[in-house]
Amino acid sequence: MKAGKTITVMLAEDHLIVREGLRTLLQAEPDIKVIGEATTGDEAVTIARALRPNVIVMDIAMPHLNGLEATRQILADDPEARILILSAHSDDAYVERVTELGAAGYLIKQTSSHFLTEAIRAVHEGKTFYSPAVSVRYAKQHHKVLDRKGDLKAKNITLSPREMEVFQQIAEGGANKQIAAELGISVKTVEKHRDHLMQKLDIHDTAGLTRYAIATGIIESSVQVTIEDAEVSL
Repeated sequence: MKAGKTITVMLAEDHLIVREGLRTLLQAEPDIKVIGEATTGDEAVTIARALRPNVIVMDIAMPHLNGLEATRQILADDPEARILILSAHSDDAYVERVTELGAAGYLIKQTSSHFLTEAIRAVHEGKTFYSPAVSVRYAKQHHKVLDRKGDLKAKNITLSPREMEVFQQIAEGGANKQIAAELGISVKTVEKHRDHLMQKLDIHDTAGLTRYAIATGIIESSVQVTIEDAEVSL
């Protein structure tokens, strides 16, 4: 460890026990200070904007706004932000998506804890960092300047930020009125976004949207208890 300026860190993780563990681990490091914590993606965007931490440790699956969209919004606001993804998923598809978003690193939660502090220091220095489990097969192929546009791309389709927000709310089981209240838009606007999502993704029921959201890591499978209940909107 090099002596120098303290690295400020924000934790974006909705599971309390995981977040407490991360905080405890980082508090033991003399050169790292946790200055903020978020439990949802929208909180992460707000706190990142207010505190401007040196490094943001970001989970992917979070309520209200997932970590992918939160990452996109944070980098749109501050292209120099250094975001380290911490996820339970190690599939190449997930790594590729966050790399396209502009994240500076990717750690899987099964990685040994000492890699977290190593990764934080590395991304703070402007480097990229991947868990050993994914670095050999992926990082060498993508050692290049990162694209910071970061819209969700699937089936050659790009979703707007608002469509992404509505998509996640639908997949989490929200009815149209609930989504409208949560996002501060009208029910008609929600319905219009729902129709556009189904047309763009060529998925024509809510259960299909939910399965797709789970498959692509937008939500965790545990979020949706009964998919069929989500079919009843309003």
